[in-house]
Amino acid sequence: MAPFILLIGSFLIFRLTGFFGLSYFDSWETSLRIAVALMFLFTASAHWGKRRPDLIKMVPPALPKPGLIVTITGIFEIAGAIGLLIPITSSFASVGLAFLLVVMFPANIRAARKGITIGGRPSTPLFSRTILQIIFFTAVILAR
Repeated sequence: MAPFILLIGSFLIFRLTGFFGLSYFDSWETSLRIAVALMFLFTASAHWGKRRPDLIKMVPPALPKPGLIVTITGIFEIAGAIGLLIPITSSFASVGLAFLLVVMFPANIRAARKGITIGGRPSTPLFSRTILQIIFFTAVILAR
């Protein structure tokens, strides 16, 4: 839920900043692009922090080297976030992050079905997680 709160909260703050005179944030696209980038930088931080072991448990057992997969997806999240901030690469980064969300969704399904905790808290129930994933996917596509 924290990534959702960060996404919505930062988007609103950027839009209000634009409304009150900072012209860089005049467009909702720019505000959304930066909010999505912040969200992915936040989620990427879990790939190396205290939540890392929980993320490794989420990786479906059919996939080899779950630790490496968690590291690579974290790197892709960081690269995508940075790519969103560079106008010439933002469209490519948007598509890449959308693809990453789709590819990582089975891990979220596994976490919900197996009751895997993340940072000591229960994972988001599957229905709620699906709704959040749709919101994140839509935000990433619109952030082009």
